[in-house]
Amino acid sequence: MNRQRFYVKMVVSSLLRRRSRMIVALLAVAIGATILSGLITIYYDIPRQMGREFRSYGTNFVLIPGGTGTVMESDTVRTALAYLPAADIVGAAPYRYQMVKINERPFMAAGTSLGEARKTSPYWFVSGRWPDAAGEALIGQEVADMIRLLPGSPFTVTGTGSSGEPFGRDFIVSGIMQSGGTEEAFIFMSLEDFEAMTGEAGKIDVVECSVTASAETLEALAQKIGAEVDGVSPRLVKRVTESEGAVLTKLQALVYLVTAVVLLLIMICVATTMMAVVAERRREIGLRKALGAANSGLAAEFLGEGIFLGGIGGFLGAFLGFGFAQGVALNVFNRSVTFLPLLLPATVLASVVITGIACVIPVRNAAEVDPAIVLRGE
Repeated sequence: MNRQRFYVKMVVSSLLRRRSRMIVALLAVAIGATILSGLITIYYDIPRQMGREFRSYGTNFVLIPGGTGTVMESDTVRTALAYLPAADIVGAAPYRYQMVKINERPFMAAGTSLGEARKTSPYWFVSGRWPDAAGEALIGQEVADMIRLLPGSPFTVTGTGSSGEPFGRDFIVSGIMQSGGTEEAFIFMSLEDFEAMTGEAGKIDVVECSVTASAETLEALAQKIGAEVDGVSPRLVKRVTESEGAVLTKLQALVYLVTAVVLLLIMICVATTMMAVVAERRREIGLRKALGAANSGLAAEFLGEGIFLGGIGGFLGAFLGFGFAQGVALNVFNRSVTFLPLLLPATVLASVVITGIACVIPVRNAAEVDPAIVLRGE
């Protein structure tokens, strides 16, 4: 125990005697550990944060009728949706379509859960408001332009159901929707109003889902649902999922690159500082070797100094890195990140290993000091 205490005291005393150099090295390690731990936190949270951001682009997973069926039963749809992780579902909007007429002009009517449609299609711009009562409908901009409707205007929808029975129902325009897509030619109403109008209930044409999951996870879910639920055929929206995967891959590659550069800079800074310390202490090293000090003892001392700096710098960097990651997440994603419990030991260990490697060359230089030459003043 006394020997260990003496060793620790010797290492600490050596650091304190050269505090100006060691503070520079400590700052380098702490800053490097801050960036390292911050990037690890961001790297861990990138899929979750970016997944939420990508959900503003709309649906990435759909359920359509499987086999020879043309529609899905509501109970079957509920069974299929139960396979999706509830915490990852942003929205799941069922749709039922029917060709109708307004003033003898044909349009496509869509019955849906308007609350879920709002989640799966956040890019829709609505002039007015979303329907929130029976008898209200959201119409596309093309429909509004063709029949000259405004928010608050009444209109009558007529058509013929699948049984051949004619139907008609009065609606009020709650809002006009713009999306830049084919949805602008549709009339959207609640599924309850749609079923009451057409006289058909419990049927679904398609379910559009917005799920915060990777393409690989969604593909696995699609295969499982397709194999275990009859009458449903899951599909991924490739243009969305592939874009998400490409962006996430590039961001993660950037994190890898920056992390490697930071680790290299830490090694260079610590190695340079320790080499300067060895050069400054050549006479002391030569005298100690002349008195019988072994190279292993000198190596242990310099490695101890480097590891001590790495441990303190890593400890400080772990907490500062979380603050750094939190600031980035709030400013870029407008969301907070969670602290990873394993981040502290991982950052300290990484800092210790890096500083230990950085001390290899200075330790070798210390071992090569010839006491006879040094003590002669050469």
